[in-house]
Amino acid sequence: MILDVVIPNVAESITEVTLGTWLVKDGDYVTIDQPLCEVETDKASQELIAEKAGQIKLIVSEGDDVKVGGLIAKIDTSAAAPAKKPVDETKKEASQPQKEVKAEKTTEPIPQVKHYASSTPSTSAQKMIVENNLDVFQILGTGKDGRITKEDVILAIKNGTSSIKDGFKVLSKSQAIYSRAEEVKKMPRIRKVISERLVYAKNSTAMLTTFNEVNMQPIMDIRAKYKDKFKEVHGINLGFMSFFTKACSLALMKYPEVNAYIDVEKGELIYHNYADISIAVSTPKGLVVPVIRNAESLTMDGIEKTVAHLAAKGRDGNLSMEDMEGGTFTITNGGVFGSLMSTPIINPPQSAILGMHKIQDRPMVESGQIVVRPMMYVALSYDHRIIDGKESVGFLVTVKDFLENPEKMLIGSDPVEALLML
Repeated sequence: MILDVVIPNVAESITEVTLGTWLVKDGDYVTIDQPLCEVETDKASQELIAEKAGQIKLIVSEGDDVKVGGLIAKIDTSAAAPAKKPVDETKKEASQPQKEVKAEKTTEPIPQVKHYASSTPSTSAQKMIVENNLDVFQILGTGKDGRITKEDVILAIKNGTSSIKDGFKVLSKSQAIYSRAEEVKKMPRIRKVISERLVYAKNSTAMLTTFNEVNMQPIMDIRAKYKDKFKEVHGINLGFMSFFTKACSLALMKYPEVNAYIDVEKGELIYHNYADISIAVSTPKGLVVPVIRNAESLTMDGIEKTVAHLAAKGRDGNLSMEDMEGGTFTITNGGVFGSLMSTPIINPPQSAILGMHKIQDRPMVESGQIVVRPMMYVALSYDHRIIDGKESVGFLVTVKDFLENPEKMLIGSDPVEALLML
């Protein structure tokens, strides 16, 4: 019996995908639930698995665009399973837990192929790179268009050519000095969609940005005092993102326009009585924005656990469409890369995005005295069609107030004013 392998309907809005990497070879015998290939959608990558065992015949090549429902391979389920072969030592090593790379260099030849820093590792290769603290720029890719495969990572570990040592990166022998070589590559589907959405946001919204600065000392004091106990009780680190997410979710309830959508075609404004916060996460394949659902109702540890879970899935390329659909407001943190100030671009159809930046000691005037405080610039980009200056500035000032006075986040307002019913 011949079983057709087709592209499944991954989401209602997805009509076409790109076949990223074949994880099997033409003519291989595949088993039930064995990963066959990686497909790239508009927002993420995911693996397709074999529904039945048999001999596979590949029909579509890596990098091809395929419509949903399109045929990509056939599996002959009547084919007999091959006799088991002795376990190859290389595969045996790869299946074992990876330890710190201290392997001696072997004489096994390194494939003389071109490698470019823009080459994206496969999902399985990326996982091994992270686990072994490897330098992706030093691994030679032998896959299609220089793509780094799992076998490339294993070979790099054996030859000891890919470890990060003392923060220095040494050019491998295969990299020519003063090279002026160029390479033309097909734009990945996720990068194509990102570019389209960014241009759409710039051209279709009346986007403005307002800035403020936050004294991070109160939050840093809380983290210093409670971080050990917080981790002991909740099993997760206490980071800055939970404070920003909580502050934004409370401020969104106070300024609903910042949390709303505009439907130009219907002439309607869509308000949300909940805060689904999109968190911008940088991955090897581009920027993705998984969503923290009902952030306004989550505890601090609940937010931290959700952020850690989504960030890990993003780095491993395991985010699903459900993880990234929706979202009423976005937070992006350029500070982790050293950015001091920026103007983030709105994530359509949302109406606003908050940009966090690097914390830097700066002289500030308090009560007539110059003191040094750890300050962070924050930026709110917003769509002026739905959000006026009063609401945008008021929202950002409210976020600043919550961060500089964290006790107010207990009940969403000043405790003394609440006590006095002011």
